[in-house]
Amino acid sequence: MTELATGRAIVVGVDGSEASAAALRWATEQARALRAEVVAVHAWEATAPRVAPYAPVSVLPTPAEERDAAARLLTETLRRAFGPRIDDAVRAELVEGPAVRVLLDRARGALLLVLGRTAHGQLDLPAGGVVGRGCLRHATVPVVAVPTPDRPAVPLRVVGTRLGPRAELFEAQSVSVT
Repeated sequence: MTELATGRAIVVGVDGSEASAAALRWATEQARALRAEVVAVHAWEATAPRVAPYAPVSVLPTPAEERDAAARLLTETLRRAFGPRIDDAVRAELVEGPAVRVLLDRARGALLLVLGRTAHGQLDLPAGGVVGRGCLRHATVPVVAVPTPDRPAVPLRVVGTRLGPRAELFEAQSVSVT
């Protein structure tokens, strides 16, 4: 699965959260409108380097067990987002590596990179977390942060655009996929 997204793809970062399920639903609606595919990407890393060196070997999961757990997380998130029938325009990718690097690599040449945004106490912050900030900082394609479904969109003021001083933009809202 080393295939990069094409110019007709929307890449979605999947981490198992409700926010990433909402991002999948939103991206699928956008993909329909743009006649694009959705590439749902879950990046996973082996935990062995992060476990204390004195930990018993029986505590460490094998690489195969870690990969299986990552695959289950991706599958469960897709099922939560779409139910028993996953949209044909959605392609899932399980990739070993650091999340920011994997998502940026997969999004190279795509239409959008879509991430779920969980609430971090302050509603006016950009996508929270290390992965969201890393993707926003280094992406070569537009990044969309989709809020969790229970969080209302926060209007943002746009100053000095052709839309005029009173125009408002809203964060992407999750939409139901039927």
